[in-house]
Amino acid sequence: MQLAKSTNNWLAVFSGLFLTILSSLPTLAQENSPYSRYGLGDVVPNQNVVNRGMGGLSIAVPNFLSINLNNPAALGNISNTRNFSNAMFDLGGEIDIRTLRSTVTPDKFKSVNTLISYLQVAFPVSSKKMEKKGTYWGVSLGLRPVSRINYKIEKRERLAGIDSLQTLYEGSGGLNQVNVSTGIRIKNLNIGISGGYTFGTKDYSTKLNFINDSVTYLKSNTEATSQFGGAFLNAGLQYVINTKKGGAVNLGGFVNLQHTLNATRDKINETFSFNSVGSTTTIDTVAYRDEEDGKVRMPMTYGIGFTYQDKNRNWMFGAEFESTRWTDYRFYEEKDEVQDSWVIRAGAEYYPARPNAPTLKYWNFVKYRAGFSYGPDYIRLNKNRNNYSASLGASFPLTNAQRIRFGEYVLLNTAVEIGGRGNKQSESLRESILRFSFGISMNARWFQKRSYD
Repeated sequence: MQLAKSTNNWLAVFSGLFLTILSSLPTLAQENSPYSRYGLGDVVPNQNVVNRGMGGLSIAVPNFLSINLNNPAALGNISNTRNFSNAMFDLGGEIDIRTLRSTVTPDKFKSVNTLISYLQVAFPVSSKKMEKKGTYWGVSLGLRPVSRINYKIEKRERLAGIDSLQTLYEGSGGLNQVNVSTGIRIKNLNIGISGGYTFGTKDYSTKLNFINDSVTYLKSNTEATSQFGGAFLNAGLQYVINTKKGGAVNLGGFVNLQHTLNATRDKINETFSFNSVGSTTTIDTVAYRDEEDGKVRMPMTYGIGFTYQDKNRNWMFGAEFESTRWTDYRFYEEKDEVQDSWVIRAGAEYYPARPNAPTLKYWNFVKYRAGFSYGPDYIRLNKNRNNYSASLGASFPLTNAQRIRFGEYVLLNTAVEIGGRGNKQSESLRESILRFSFGISMNARWFQKRSYD
């Protein structure tokens, strides 16, 4: 066995470049999303960059050139062919620009956040003997964020007998997952499962400051810091129906089972003052509870969808439906301002290269995508608010056309999403989002057998 040097060079150069660019991006303003105060915060899209370019379409997408994060059944499409192992490497990141606007005043607040969206590695484990019989088997492992919490909100109000009350709400944290997934393909049916460990933190604080011209009041702080973690299990399937004209209809479905996280929480009530540099100094601890054990119940998510590909695989389009039972969510047996949510996604992909018309033109090997999504937000504050987005995407090959034809490639995946949440007619606060996603997908000869005469 000899490790393919060209593959390692591509992997080192582009993954290093990707991480360097992402880590050096300037943060124009601290991320601040008041909606992340509820539930488990802002949910990070659970699709890779390729799928994001199609509005998030993923449940029935076979994903031959990237790793499907939403449906483990797609791992059954990874093939071990041509006397070498094709291992896949998938890395994604995002920059989202959020703008909060008031519908009753001209005020607005803009924030920018950068995030590593996922890191996945997949490889085939099926033998060539299995593949000759139409059975393919793939395995992947990786890490990705599930949600993030980051907000700082100040509220001022007049109270009877007191000049004013200043309340400062702050929060940070989020949820992450380590996963191991496997998918097997038998003839036209793909079945997959994914399991792993979910872990995260949640730090909430509320500071009260009574302001009066003649009386000095002590400032108070109530803070709760939680850590939680637990195992999860997902399952999915895909089924291919070949049409008489050579096209293919792909049907897909998945379910993320309800699961429970073990949690530990510290709570404190204290009085404090601000020092000369603006940080807080504790004056007196009123109450403190250390290492309070509890449970976090995570809701079930399920989805179904379809895609259609033409005979030459130049076109693919599809739609899907996904729903999460957030009314089952509990944090220390307490309900939150959440509701059951659903989303409809639709998207398409165009690939100019044609198998019956060989070409080495670069732009014929670029894949172009578009899509949209729509559905109610899972956070409910006295009323429904809608989530909506439209997206464009493309995958640019970073290897030459000859290598692509032999199954070796490095792709630069890109997607741009424009969306938001809130109702202009019925809400005083709306949030718009502009998200740039980019990543690297790689499929190449990691190990190759050499034969000699």
